[in-house]
Amino acid sequence: MAEPKLLSTQQIAEHHTAKDLWIVVDGQVWDMTEFAPEHPGGIGIILQYAGRDASQPYNEIHAPSLLNKTLTPSKLVGTLDTSTLDDESWAKPPPQQNPKVQLKNEKPPLFNLLSTHDFEAVAEKTLAPKTWAFYSSAATDLVTHKANRSFFDRIWFRPRVLRDIRTRDTRARIMGQDVEVPVMCSPAAMAKLVHPDGEKAIAKGCQRKGIIQCVSTNASFPIDEIASSLAPTQNGPPPLFFQLYVSKTRSDSEALLRQVWSLGIRTVFLTVDSPLAGKREADERVRMDNDQQGIPMMTGVGKPMNDTRGGGLGRLTGSFIDEGLDWSDLPWLRRHWKGRIVLKGIMCAEDAGRAAEEGLDGIVLSNHGGRNLDTSPPAILILLDLHRNAPHVFDKLEVYVDGGIRRGTDILKAICLGATAVSLGRPFLYSLNYGPEGVEYLIDMLKDELSVAMALVGITSLDQAHPGLVNTNDVDHLVPTTEGHPYAKKTRRPLKAML
Repeated sequence: MAEPKLLSTQQIAEHHTAKDLWIVVDGQVWDMTEFAPEHPGGIGIILQYAGRDASQPYNEIHAPSLLNKTLTPSKLVGTLDTSTLDDESWAKPPPQQNPKVQLKNEKPPLFNLLSTHDFEAVAEKTLAPKTWAFYSSAATDLVTHKANRSFFDRIWFRPRVLRDIRTRDTRARIMGQDVEVPVMCSPAAMAKLVHPDGEKAIAKGCQRKGIIQCVSTNASFPIDEIASSLAPTQNGPPPLFFQLYVSKTRSDSEALLRQVWSLGIRTVFLTVDSPLAGKREADERVRMDNDQQGIPMMTGVGKPMNDTRGGGLGRLTGSFIDEGLDWSDLPWLRRHWKGRIVLKGIMCAEDAGRAAEEGLDGIVLSNHGGRNLDTSPPAILILLDLHRNAPHVFDKLEVYVDGGIRRGTDILKAICLGATAVSLGRPFLYSLNYGPEGVEYLIDMLKDELSVAMALVGITSLDQAHPGLVNTNDVDHLVPTTEGHPYAKKTRRPLKAML
């Protein structure tokens, strides 16, 4: 194979128009003339770097392998001749480039952080405004978002004393895989917005501390790159689950499932609470800049672009999701996935019971972090709904709680009330602000808090947890007592206005 042609900065700079467009990324010179008009983020951002080096803005958003996977080899026209970098015009920033924002606040040392709330406070001050708006936002008036947290505070412990608690064990099993603490990292989109290594950094931190990451369909790296970033496992599958948004083009989802299976991953979390995104006003208010539009996702189908409604990433990246997905599609999923299936986003006992009847392996009680339907029930209240109205599900499948968990005491309350484990989303993203070390630090923090809570409640292993260790009286009156409304009746409405 012939060596790539060396090209000087002057030669590259001649190709700076929409009809003749080259860019340099990590020393490689690419012809983007045909691809630029089809770029999900529009041709504008590519034109901004036409005829010059685009490595920095490209690597801030994209996976390194994306160009090789997207373009044909013929579009690689050569390599940059670094001996010509003295050209003064090449060193100048491209026209109309926004200056880098100088943050007024710097991240404190990691060891100064004492809680998940500290991670959140640092993230609010140091993440890019759009990144913070995307991850922190929730639906409309934030009622559910706030209730997810506050309802844990309304459940009280009933500790037992004079117990030997010198040795404590926080280990658990999730979908047949051993974990050091009953915590999962929830799937979240585009983690590269927080850190250049995105989901790969989360995966490394989780593996080192013995827990499992659930990777989003909308991850910023392909699933094979995330999996390959992990250290080889001695036995069993890698410490990864996969979250699936079913595409309107089913063949895309089928191909993705085949790829996931080939990597040894054996559990899929099917998200069922998000046929479309809720109205997240904080996310809509902060519009994407040029570098953020067209952010790639694993699926390759999301195309985040500002529109007349705003810049909500959650809404703009979800257009590929099949809004027609229903219970009758489960046989389709089973044909294309032979592993375990967990439904993510169950919000009532009736659907939990249906999941058990369908023979699914697990459910996640979740309202999507309060990001979709505001005034949907908080996650811990759904757990009590199951106990009152569908207690048999605990004997048939694993039950996870996702929403509002910020402390080790929250984890223990969920375990006492029958949850197999809990899942956290935003705290992991905020910890990613410090890279994989931040993720490890967060896990250690939660494990320590859980261990202390266990000791002070009077247990030494999680199999000793039971409902008698908590008092739910403050929220019991809010738990539904029947499938329907206890007294309101459905009224008939005219199909059309009477003339």
